[in-house]
Order: sequence, then structure tokens, then C-alpha cells
Amino acid sequence: MATIRWVLDELRAHGRGGDRGEGVISAAIAVLIMAFLGAAMWIGFNRMWKDTESTTQTKVQQIGQE
Repeated sequence: MATIRWVLDELRAHGRGGDRGEGVISAAIAVLIMAFLGAAMWIGFNRMWKDTESTTQTKVQQIGQE
């Protein structure tokens, strides 16, 4: 009985576990932010690569014509 009373007192003192799961939620938010940043970087990299590839092909063709 003393154990149950101790647990109840601890729950009352700490706001009934209101902070439980806070770390998991924060980690999940951080993972989502990193995923969105990674996706944005990949899209930017692909666009840059296509522009570079196009420019390189144009320059090679110009050099080949001379």
C-alpha cells in the first residue's frame, strides 16, 4: 500500500506525467524536419545537375563545330 501511495504522490508532484513522451515527440519532429530538408536539397541538386548537363552538352557541341 505504501508503494501505491508513493506512486500517487510522485504523479501529483510532477503534474501527472505531463512531460512523458516529450523526447519522442521532439525526436519525431526533428526527423521530419531533416527529411524535408533532405528532399529539398535533392530537388535542388537535380535541378542544378540538369542545368550543368545541358550547359556542358551545349559547350561540347560548340567546341565540336569549330
